[in-house]
Amino acid sequence: MWRLGCLLILSAAAFAQPSIRLIKVGGGFSQPSHITGAGDGSGRLFITEQRGRIRILHNGAVQPEPFLDISEKVRCCGERGLLSTAFPPDYAESGEFYVYYTNLAGDIVVARYRRGASADVADPASETILLTIPHRQFANHNGGQLAFAPDGALMIGTGDGGGGGDPLGNAQNPASLLGKLLRMDVKRGSLNPEIVAIGLRNPWRFSFDRATGDLYIADVGQGQYEEVNFQPAGETAVRNYGWNIMEGLHCFQPGCNPAGLTLPVAEYSHNAGDCSVTGGFVYRGTRYPSLQGIYFYGDYCSGRIRTLTRANGAWQSAVALQTNLLISTFGEDDSGELYVADHGSGDIYQIAGGPPAFQAAGVVNAASYEPGITPGGIAALFGSGLTTVQGIVEGGDPLPRQLLNTSVTVNGIAAPLFAVAFVNGQEQINFQVPYEIPAGGKATVVVTNNGMASAPVEVDVFPVQPGIFTTDGERAAALHGFTLEPVTAANPASPGEVIALYATGLGPVDNPVETGALAPLAPLSRTALQPLVTIGGQDAAVEFAGLAPLFAGLYQLNVRVPAGAAAGELEVVITSGGRSSRPAKIPVGP
Repeated sequence: MWRLGCLLILSAAAFAQPSIRLIKVGGGFSQPSHITGAGDGSGRLFITEQRGRIRILHNGAVQPEPFLDISEKVRCCGERGLLSTAFPPDYAESGEFYVYYTNLAGDIVVARYRRGASADVADPASETILLTIPHRQFANHNGGQLAFAPDGALMIGTGDGGGGGDPLGNAQNPASLLGKLLRMDVKRGSLNPEIVAIGLRNPWRFSFDRATGDLYIADVGQGQYEEVNFQPAGETAVRNYGWNIMEGLHCFQPGCNPAGLTLPVAEYSHNAGDCSVTGGFVYRGTRYPSLQGIYFYGDYCSGRIRTLTRANGAWQSAVALQTNLLISTFGEDDSGELYVADHGSGDIYQIAGGPPAFQAAGVVNAASYEPGITPGGIAALFGSGLTTVQGIVEGGDPLPRQLLNTSVTVNGIAAPLFAVAFVNGQEQINFQVPYEIPAGGKATVVVTNNGMASAPVEVDVFPVQPGIFTTDGERAAALHGFTLEPVTAANPASPGEVIALYATGLGPVDNPVETGALAPLAPLSRTALQPLVTIGGQDAAVEFAGLAPLFAGLYQLNVRVPAGAAAGELEVVITSGGRSSRPAKIPVGP
């Protein structure tokens, strides 16, 4: 038999295999067949269920009401059902989206729906059927993928019509829409599908690289080989991917001639328990730099997740992770992070690139953002892989040692967590440094997320490291001493008035409390070192400096504004143990 595999596929030893892990982000779905974001910046994942529903997963919570339920129109299951959902680039404005399903007669339907009055619920009565392809003779090989191309056209992947070996002869028949990749310019109202690729058996998941526009098509094999095909961005010629002339890189028809065919860039056999390829995506997220530019795909039967990369013109494929999942689909959210579904359990997992990562410079005073920590103080840690949940999750009272399956240790001591956050692409953990950490020298910090620990990172430990908390990065968080109302430009401090400032890193106190515990109202916990405060360059009398009552790790300074303070935005600075805070501003009235 004719074969070219040795020229195209390099072994795993040819490149550094990235470390990956799976983090469960949701569950309770019924036979998930597709995962996608809507491209609207909401952070929601839309999970297509094979029986005919689309459900929303957001920050680990599954919306109780389906986004769309058309189960009464859908014939399921096996390889039939509601198979994918696609949101166009203008979804946020248009509210229109597209689905691919098998109707009750067994035919393939591509339809358009509209968002309802709520962003979380679609209108099931808004269906417009754009395309129906007869597919009644066999139940298998329905294809099922919809995706929008970089030029805005809707791309459709269809199977060859079913049966073994393409008995209907659809894949190589240019007059048939089966066994093809189709293009529809839905935004221009052109609903006549254009064939852009032929020779496909059952393309179970294709995707575009969001950075390059290149197209990856995973095509399920007949009985021996699974394959991944590649089409570079900007390709206009109709490509023939070889089925049923070839299966993978091998002749399916005896004595075949591969001339004019586009051969797969990767294949694998069924010898080790694999049976059905599930195509994925090129990673273009920002959270796991080690995964950048790698194409991930898997196998439904074996649960293996594979990677595919290209170096110096040669394609390199390897097994990245062995799982026990029935891998029905991969998905991509609005930020380019990748997910995978277990068709059996209904669980959804995020693909994560190894353990959490951060640097010493990323462990800072939570108020001043200066690198380093202080015993008992509040620190902020910045890195990647710290959490998978978008938004901010705060700890309760008492402060927990774990949030969102994330924990921090300092010299092996679990640190209480104020919050774990992932906002605007930045991951952050705010924690209290254990009082037990010796001042001076260095301490070792480790972050653990979902059972995987970061490399130990050494950070500087200072006896004191004053930092003033601000409301906007510039103005000090302060209260009027008697009314406890915020000091603002509209409600400024007055000369001679006592105001409360909030800070961290002011060192030991004379009535110490347990790490993570709230400071008592009485007796007060005063700082061992009396800090100095200046407002507008003038010394300000400090009437109390110590732990803020009923708070953990927070310092409070009751300070009298100098009687001669000028009106305006004045700088306030705290000095303790020979170290000064970064200045913050206080509005002072006449």
